[in-house]
Amino acid sequence: MKGIIIRDALIIPLSSLPGGATWFKGDIIIEGSYIKAAGEKLLEKENWPDGAAFRDYTVIDGRDQLVIPGFVNCHTHAAMTLLRGYADDLPLQPWLETRIWPREAHLQADDIYWGTQLAVLEMLKSGTTTFADMYFYMEETAQVALEAGMRACLSRGMVGTGEKAELAVEESERFVRAWHGQGEGRITCLFGPHAPYTCPPEYLERVMALADAHGVGLHIHLAETAQEVADISRQYGQRPVELLASIGFFTGRHVLAAHCVHLSEKEIDILVQHHVGIAHNPESNMKLASGIAPVPELLRQGAIVGLGTDGAASNNNLDMLEEMRTCALLHKVITKDPTVLPADVVLEMATKNGAAVLGLKDVGTLTPGQKADLVLVNLRQPHLTPLHQPVANLVYAAQSSDVQTVIVDGKLLMKDRQMLTLDEERILFEAGERSRSLANKK
Repeated sequence: MKGIIIRDALIIPLSSLPGGATWFKGDIIIEGSYIKAAGEKLLEKENWPDGAAFRDYTVIDGRDQLVIPGFVNCHTHAAMTLLRGYADDLPLQPWLETRIWPREAHLQADDIYWGTQLAVLEMLKSGTTTFADMYFYMEETAQVALEAGMRACLSRGMVGTGEKAELAVEESERFVRAWHGQGEGRITCLFGPHAPYTCPPEYLERVMALADAHGVGLHIHLAETAQEVADISRQYGQRPVELLASIGFFTGRHVLAAHCVHLSEKEIDILVQHHVGIAHNPESNMKLASGIAPVPELLRQGAIVGLGTDGAASNNNLDMLEEMRTCALLHKVITKDPTVLPADVVLEMATKNGAAVLGLKDVGTLTPGQKADLVLVNLRQPHLTPLHQPVANLVYAAQSSDVQTVIVDGKLLMKDRQMLTLDEERILFEAGERSRSLANKK
């Protein structure tokens, strides 16, 4: 087949349209990995005179369908699906130290493989086409992304203290060498120092040098809790963002910073000046009571901010539709301003801004020349009727089960809710078995 045609759909391209419109009714033509055309009446005879040419394409009826760029989940720990519901209702440090880290010590490569399979299944079924992940046994995560056909930005998590600090360096470098650019470019790699409180400055400087040597960026947790800020300030006499800036962490390289909840005005300036990509994780931050990131102020200052779910152990799902709605409502109530973070801004955070956060230049909009990563949402639902404003309906009313079809890199991964690259029943079985075994280990 030559490609895919989507006919007669409502399309939100997230690009400039005449008159400030946000959507139009029309068609999309996909050839290979790319969008060839997107517009109104593309397939009428004067534009496509040879109707027989349709036979070279898979044709999708877009009536009652909303087409949007695929969601970009800017920060998660995919295999932590196996720990979903295991350590709820705790603050971050006790959550990590008494519940999560002891369980993670038992994880093996096969657990990571099936935990990531479960995560990818969940993400695709809720419209996510790209995810950024930091964990360990990352070769397994990369293999799952490759098999599923998903786009992924992957980092082997690195802790710079303790007996495994050197092992983390060796494994990270080996992973970047082997996987960066695999899957016809769908898989990209970053080095992943966990956080300033687990990676001393001298260790971070080594990781920075490695990232530069391999021409890739960095993925780090940053300013997630007030305790982190207090501890770093006491130890180094600087706040976390200031500390990283002082060692040149942000200078001349791509950085993905997860959370950025507790920021001073100076730190916001630093992040903006260095074009740091920020992953806002509202539901995880709320559930762990970590705080609320100053997203409206970050956006006003020109920061690059996308959305992430964090891991399923602290969310407890990977649903970007739900994350969008939470993001919009959270910031309205905390600022007492119903106009802050309107639906179109939040949708951009979940799509094209997210792509920018990950350093992806050809993902995030439905325009010719962009990668064909897109999602069809079924509008024929009681909760999506009537349709006054498609963007508002999507952000405030849509559910993950409304996602009908998912295309990544020009390939169908889910059609009419049926997975085409994953064995859903086996994934549910294998993940269930491994999560029960993990919970019972001493």
